[in-house]
Amino acid sequence: MFRIPFILIVFTLFSCGEQKTEPQKTKTPPNIVLIFTDDQGYQDVGVFGADDIATPNLDQMAADGMKLTSYYSAQAVCSASRAGILTGCYPNRIGIHGALGPGNDHGINASETTLAEMLKTIGYKTAIFGKWHLGHHPKFLPTRHGFDEWFGIPYSNDMWPYHPQQGTIFNFPALPLFENETVIDTLTEQSQLTTRITERSVDFINRNAENPFFLYVPHPQPHVPLFVSDKFKGKSNRGLYGDVIMEIDWSVGQILAALKKNGLEENTMVIFTSDNGPWLSYGNHAGSAHPLREGKGTAWEGGQREPFIIKYPNGLEAGKELDVPIMAIDILPTIAEITNAKLPEKTIDGKSVWNVLTGKIQESPQKAYFFYYRVNELFGVRYGKWKLYFPHRYRTMDGQELGKDGLPGDYRMVDMEALELYDLENDISETTNVADEYPEVVEKIKLLANGMRSRLGDALLELEGSESREPGRVD
Repeated sequence: MFRIPFILIVFTLFSCGEQKTEPQKTKTPPNIVLIFTDDQGYQDVGVFGADDIATPNLDQMAADGMKLTSYYSAQAVCSASRAGILTGCYPNRIGIHGALGPGNDHGINASETTLAEMLKTIGYKTAIFGKWHLGHHPKFLPTRHGFDEWFGIPYSNDMWPYHPQQGTIFNFPALPLFENETVIDTLTEQSQLTTRITERSVDFINRNAENPFFLYVPHPQPHVPLFVSDKFKGKSNRGLYGDVIMEIDWSVGQILAALKKNGLEENTMVIFTSDNGPWLSYGNHAGSAHPLREGKGTAWEGGQREPFIIKYPNGLEAGKELDVPIMAIDILPTIAEITNAKLPEKTIDGKSVWNVLTGKIQESPQKAYFFYYRVNELFGVRYGKWKLYFPHRYRTMDGQELGKDGLPGDYRMVDMEALELYDLENDISETTNVADEYPEVVEKIKLLANGMRSRLGDALLELEGSESREPGRVD
């Protein structure tokens, strides 16, 4: 069966002095809060460069915690990205790709260990409030995969009868709103959804102040269609999209305030990040990945490099910025280390980056990070400061007319016909291909890529000593 990771997370960093460089070994392990937005661009937070959207709570969280500038989602699309962060695996290892919808019959495999299941084994209370997107049939629901509570939607918020392309391209049924495993409503509008998710999150914190807990908040926004409550409508200088981000920032502030009110601020790790980059075809209803290239649905930096803020006062020094590459697959093993939880028995791809976060080491424990897309195609590899791309087809809005006010524009497809290498340290926007200037770097990364192909395959390119694999569990 297919195995699917969950998505998304907000980490609370322990801020503190040099004497606090080790995770606490107390009777009360740290709480974990993972806040995970949908389709938010790298630049769509004040501390990551937004000057037209006010995000005071996230900016303060970064000041009290850490800002990671080279953090990558597990893949540049919804379900796959969530699978990676919740299981510590590359999504293609566990057979999850694309964006699952109401027409899909598969989901996360029962044999996979999610972050919630791992933490439940050591006594954590667990909850998810928001979008699941790892299968909507009963056996795939979050309550069957480690979560005690769920309030939210089973897949993306545009998978409903009000899609602008309903009847021409799509034929979506009603969008269900779940309370655990019961459908309590079908949504016809979504302006109160962020508020309701926030209220549930605060209530969960209040009810579990005496228990260690894992709170997962995967917001359906700012994925289109955009919805915002009246309290933030018209408040930003970037239109409706900016209003939505301001409401998400408010939500983060409410969660942080609840932690402080209950005396949990110091011993909670809060993480804020997004599942993938902006959906550029939607124009003024899409985010910004500036100065990165491209967006959602591509392996370029704008598709997978995401804003990432982590706060954990009992274990991490405040006010630091870290540019070491880290990926979503590393979150689960990092949390396992600080909570003393046992890692999943099945093979995972992530490695703990706790020593990177605390400054004990200056490089990622991973030799490289691999950028797969579609079913099982290896598009690129991040190795140190380098990013190598293999020939592949990708989509772009370059030269195309952007969508507007909720209607998408049309992508054009581009065929990359030769290897391309970029020096991200000096060319973050990936403007200059330097493959011909650094043949030794290209060869080194090709060897690393072939090693990964021998383990996970590559449906796009058959190389000697490697084999293409069908989607499913790979060990």
